[in-house]
Amino acid sequence: QVQLLESGGGLVQAGGSLRLSCAASGSIFIIKTMGWYRQAPGKQREFIAIISSGGSTNYADSMKGPFAISRDNAKKTVYLQMNSLQPEDTAVYYCYAELKQSPGSSWRDYWGQGTQVTVSS
Repeated sequence: QVQLLESGGGLVQAGGSLRLSCAASGSIFIIKTMGWYRQAPGKQREFIAIISSGGSTNYADSMKGPFAISRDNAKKTVYLQMNSLQPEDTAVYYCYAELKQSPGSSWRDYWGQGTQVTVSS
């Protein structure tokens, strides 16, 4: 079994910052890509950023400035530093990981349960 556990969400005032963490655990052989998405009420899930095992990053254009993704491979953890938060950033934030559970297994995507981020005006 593989589990992704997000933490760090909460309530913050506009202009504030939060740092989300997502730790992968369980039967994991190797993790290729980790990333973050978010889903606001009544909207589709939205891509934020991904990071490879080598540290290469890719961001949604609108997220590049205020958000920064990073990763600790030894801890199997991905982070999302969010600065200058605005009410429109209110959403459930999900992490994901593309990984193999054994050398011979296929690459599969796993998702966390999500962490709520609420930004008040």
